[in-house]
Amino acid sequence: MTDPNAIQPSELDQLPDRDPEETAEWQASLDAVAKAAGPHRAAYLMRRTLERAEGAGVALPKLLETDYVNTIPTAAEPAVPGDPEMEARITAWNRWNAAAMVTRGSKYGVGGHIATFASAAWLYETGFNHFFKGKEADGSGDQLYIQGHASPGIYARAFLDGRLTEQHLDNFRQEAGGNGLPSYPHPRRLPWLWEFPTVSMGLGPLSAIYQARFNRYLTNRGIKDVSASHVWAFLGDGEMDEPESTAALALASREGLDNLTFVINCNLQRLDGPVRANFKIVQELEAQFRGAGWNVIKTLWGSAWDELFQLDTTGALVRRLREVPDAQVQTYQTRDAAYIRQDFFGKDPALAEMAKLLSDDKILECFHLSRGGHESRKVYAAYKAAVEHKGAPTVILAQTVKGHTLGAGFASKNANHQMKKLSVDEFKAMRDLLELPIKDSDFADGQVPYGHPGADSPEVRYLQERRAALGGPAPARRVHPVAPLPAPAEKAFASFDKGSGSQNVATTMAFVRLIKDLVRDKETGKRWVPIVPDEARTFGMESLFPSLGIYSPKGQTYEPVDRDQLMYYKEAKNGQILNEGITEAGSMADFIAASTSYATHGETMIPFYIFYSMFGWQRTADQMWQLGDQLGRGFLVGATAGRTTLTGEGLQHADGHSPVIAATNPAALTYDPAFAYEVAAIVKEGLRRMYGEAAPGEDQDVFYYLTVYNEPLPQPAKPSVPGVDEGIVKGLYRFNTAESAGLTVPANAPRIQLLGSGTAIHWALKAQKLLAEEWGVAADVWSATSWTELRRDALEADAALLRGEERVPFVRQALQGAEGPVLAVSDYMRQVPDQIAQWVEQDWASLGADGFGLSDTRDAARRHFGVDAESIVVAALAQLARRGEAKATAVKEARERYGL
Repeated sequence: MTDPNAIQPSELDQLPDRDPEETAEWQASLDAVAKAAGPHRAAYLMRRTLERAEGAGVALPKLLETDYVNTIPTAAEPAVPGDPEMEARITAWNRWNAAAMVTRGSKYGVGGHIATFASAAWLYETGFNHFFKGKEADGSGDQLYIQGHASPGIYARAFLDGRLTEQHLDNFRQEAGGNGLPSYPHPRRLPWLWEFPTVSMGLGPLSAIYQARFNRYLTNRGIKDVSASHVWAFLGDGEMDEPESTAALALASREGLDNLTFVINCNLQRLDGPVRANFKIVQELEAQFRGAGWNVIKTLWGSAWDELFQLDTTGALVRRLREVPDAQVQTYQTRDAAYIRQDFFGKDPALAEMAKLLSDDKILECFHLSRGGHESRKVYAAYKAAVEHKGAPTVILAQTVKGHTLGAGFASKNANHQMKKLSVDEFKAMRDLLELPIKDSDFADGQVPYGHPGADSPEVRYLQERRAALGGPAPARRVHPVAPLPAPAEKAFASFDKGSGSQNVATTMAFVRLIKDLVRDKETGKRWVPIVPDEARTFGMESLFPSLGIYSPKGQTYEPVDRDQLMYYKEAKNGQILNEGITEAGSMADFIAASTSYATHGETMIPFYIFYSMFGWQRTADQMWQLGDQLGRGFLVGATAGRTTLTGEGLQHADGHSPVIAATNPAALTYDPAFAYEVAAIVKEGLRRMYGEAAPGEDQDVFYYLTVYNEPLPQPAKPSVPGVDEGIVKGLYRFNTAESAGLTVPANAPRIQLLGSGTAIHWALKAQKLLAEEWGVAADVWSATSWTELRRDALEADAALLRGEERVPFVRQALQGAEGPVLAVSDYMRQVPDQIAQWVEQDWASLGADGFGLSDTRDAARRHFGVDAESIVVAALAQLARRGEAKATAVKEARERYGL
């Protein structure tokens, strides 16, 4: 009779069995073990067999989870070099000062976080003492993505080694008066210390992956050998819920980024409570990372647990650890030994017997204090294994207690993320626990003192010696003295000044043509980094494939299907193009790494990232803000721009608002050029400002956003009148007048000023002709290349007036003396041109594409939004009628004539 519990062969197994008898013997052995020793023993044997197979290179699916124990056994842990007792004293001082800094600032209500660094102190200190390479090390040193909420601990260490003073610490989160410290890692606010802004959670891990990848890109392209640099990203287990945190895991393993290590502080808590109350976040993360191909190291239990694991002869302890949910582990942290004996050990007879051998103190030591992330030996072993692992990135899952050493009032409490201070009594208890030489009398007027052993103390000397051996202070940001890049040859830009004649050319194509010329430049061509999210053919960039190559660390291991064509798909190990697939977030992370290479690696790169304008700022505006925080430089290009130029695609593709979002970013210089020569002039100016000789007081740490269009239209020659180049850069110039356009208007004709940007200027030019020929109105047409820059200049003029300085905004200067009212139009919502309305002295009106987009022809879409030439004519006549310069009947007649 067949045993119903026996493992049966799959009826759907399509793999041929060369030896069914041998297979049956293996299955029978497994059945026998399960029957004689229980299913747990059978599962144990299967896991160990699979691990052996994996180690032997047998092609089997990997285990996604391992037991809830340390990956590196205690017996295999290497000894920690240096002086562990000295490092413990240093860490104690840093713990103290981090907590003191936040507590002292709490009286001003500025906030701060204490518990995060308290849990992660050894994760950082072990790295600073033994692993993190400074800027003087080989390559460019290491790149450190510090968990934002741990910043007080980093400031405390910088205070100990003399890089910060007590005044700095007292100005934590108080920057307005100078000598302040930003709340989180922020290069724009503290550019000599912080390299990477990380507190917009999820962006740190994503950026770290692409930074490690960009390091390989620089090395493989021969720009700079940074193969000795290692990227470390410190993350919270709660942060891993952000989709960006895990969005690029497969990229990291696919490209074998063994120059990358994630250190995830698994204190089991997020901001409001447990990360996985009813589950186990460590196991979940292990499965996720192992499934993505990462090397996973679990550092969960401290040395106090060694005795317990030695007593676990049946595997009952390991099974119990696997089944206890995270929220219950937190509860054990706050309960007495009797509760733990009953609830943890009492669930299994074998565990109950084990508990009889353990004292209450031993149980409390294990469950309250002993975590792998709190012991330098455990952390050192994990870090050493990570940097020595080859072929894949590593993630270290380090279990800690949030609020460790801060006292029972903090440790593992759900509210500890919002707890901003310790009482004097709690500080005294912490002092005693850390064995710090701080006297009761040092607490003057109830104020907690900072602690420092002295600039020439053994602790400070040791700290500085360790950092000197590793290549200097860390974290640190250093802008290497790099000579300005030479300007490309003028002919690359001047070729657009003559226009396209009778040929229709979209400004997207004009931009791509300009880039093709610039990447050929002998001096700067290799420094361009083209970035595109799988839309190169949409933007006409496929011609760059064979000449520049698409970057791939493996080169091209196949024969491309279009190899016999001129513009074939070419991948290369030294390829210049970063074609990221369908990921705007990944492309932006690429852009950030490239745009800050001048500081990170002392190598100036010129990235341009071209994307559907609808899918850039709308999807990844948080990363654009991160780009500004990180002082990045380069060109963002919103292609197929505007709400009505992309025919047939519909509202999800129709961008009517990216310039609005871009205008909120102080580092973004936003331009909406209408003509090819404007695109060339703006790129030329951007290269000068960001990479060339900056003018006195000019901020180089900016980036440009250009909108370009896919609508083929005749490109006119640049007007040969004074002020055009200045107007293009500053945001406004007169393209023509009714007279210079060759239109016939009466001598006393009413006049109006039409301001257009981007593709809208073509509607304005058609309206100019209709107004002259059909209504006897003279219209002058202006190209508004940047509404946002006009506004910023006007805001600066307003600020100057408050200081008692006379300054006239450029927009007012440009329009001075222009007759009649002003009517502005763009392919965006009216809010875009309305940015400058309050500084225009003439009567103001605007038209725009407000609302959702729709699928139709360009003409139908423009008529729908009321921005086509005929709509402009009606709006212009209405403005003139309100001023008494046109008949009211003309407005009605025009509406009827044009079918409005």
